[in-house]
Amino acid sequence: MISNRKRNLRSALSLGLIAPFMLAACNSNAEDGGAEAGEPIAAIPAPEGSTWTDTVTITEEDGYVIGNPEAPLKLIEFASHTCGACANFSQNGKAPLKEYVETGVVSFEQRNLVRDPIDLTIATLVRCGQKENMQVLSDQAWGSLNEIFGSVQQNAAQYEASGELPIDQRFVAIAEAAGLIEFFSARGLSADQARSCLTDTAKIETIANNSAEQADELNVSGTPTFFLNGNRLEGISWNDIEPALQRAGARQE
Repeated sequence: MISNRKRNLRSALSLGLIAPFMLAACNSNAEDGGAEAGEPIAAIPAPEGSTWTDTVTITEEDGYVIGNPEAPLKLIEFASHTCGACANFSQNGKAPLKEYVETGVVSFEQRNLVRDPIDLTIATLVRCGQKENMQVLSDQAWGSLNEIFGSVQQNAAQYEASGELPIDQRFVAIAEAAGLIEFFSARGLSADQARSCLTDTAKIETIANNSAEQADELNVSGTPTFFLNGNRLEGISWNDIEPALQRAGARQE
């Protein structure tokens, strides 16, 4: 309903300046959904001339999947772009995870759990170009999280003033205060393209609504939260996730 959508969008904007800087472990509701022990699953070749790590699809839930869309093991991460633990997984878990994805046995889907205005701004920008760039840009933003927060601190007055602007101007102002226009421009997303996406309030609203609705449906309140074939996994690091994949049959020789 329209009223609920507006509330969700306002909620994503009302967390204020302090929220993005709360970078300690962000996950508060992980449970051990477990992954049943299974026999090793044989590798599934990618179509000729392609690789699974370069294969990207968008799900009905607006998640971005790398890997075999029909992979028997489907790993989903609910992540925030302003979560330090998510940044840690991106920097330390993504490379070894892609080795599993390359076998065709595991796919990896990234979804948003929006925590604050900067998070929503980055979530919008990483979706702004080609779908193949979404996870790549997300990882680059996580790798530069301290620099992004440093820009916000230096431009705190500009950031706070953005909250008084109309919605169709607000996210551009947030991006400018955080140095995100320049950041993404250096990575192939032009300033004009970025500003166009950041004034597309319908798209931004959709991201916020999907986050809120899926969080309610799956009882996700912290990031990162992982699901494997629908089962919530315990833990937030690659050292937690890899054993679950292996128990489920993703054995690497």
